[in-house]
Amino acid sequence: MRITFLGTGTSVGVPQIGCTCPTCTSSDQRDKRRRCGLYVRAGDIAFLVDTPPELRLACIENKISKVDAVLLTHAHMDHVAGFDDIRRFNTINGEIVPCDPASPGANGRVFRVVGKTMPCYALPETIAQMHSIFPYIGTRGGEMGLFRPQIEFIANTAPFTIGPLSIKALRVEHSFPCCGYVMREGGRKFGYISDCHMIADDALAELEGADLMVLNCLREREHPTHLSLVRAKEYLARINAKKNLLVHMCHDFTHAQWLEKLAGTNISPAYDNLELEV
Repeated sequence: MRITFLGTGTSVGVPQIGCTCPTCTSSDQRDKRRRCGLYVRAGDIAFLVDTPPELRLACIENKISKVDAVLLTHAHMDHVAGFDDIRRFNTINGEIVPCDPASPGANGRVFRVVGKTMPCYALPETIAQMHSIFPYIGTRGGEMGLFRPQIEFIANTAPFTIGPLSIKALRVEHSFPCCGYVMREGGRKFGYISDCHMIADDALAELEGADLMVLNCLREREHPTHLSLVRAKEYLARINAKKNLLVHMCHDFTHAQWLEKLAGTNISPAYDNLELEV
């Protein structure tokens, strides 16, 4: 399993609009934090976890042209605002078929692309919210050559598989319907929770002993819907993963300052475009 961090920042991103703090004005590329998203590859399949606002730019920067599925954690806009860009992958995955160049939408061409529907796994509440946010989502493309996301929503209420990965959604407390995921492949285990302020004991048991755990840590100060550094470290101690990475970080600290605060632990801050094997 290979993962790429498409974004590691909080809901407003880093740098923040109009901010002149040391992090927002830093020249260190690790301090440029897009909104949280993940790209996962295993075998011959690849999928996204969330579709943040900068999804298009992140895919271009990381030369991503293959997406077979989408997993959503929740429907806050910093995690789904880029969902419309999935339509490009419907086209990439689609089929070229001949057509009459005079037919509607052909625009004089002798072929058209029939997009392939993309499976998207999410909580039932998230699926309902996505239909409200993007009322034009359907399982078929638009008529007259128009493009729109072609999505088959699948409730993640039971464990499921994508290629060689077995995946289970873990509900977490975020004052909003939200989940993380635990993914397994060949004895390896990867946990990902980008947003929460509380993790239940049963979810912690699923994550225990992970090879890699990715957990949100907004800042050092407490926050009502995200983990602070102290509370993130408490949960990571209970999970006892071999390696831990933090995401959803605000602009309170630079990457270098995070490294200083985490010195002597097996925890480090993730950063945009970081790529690693699990």
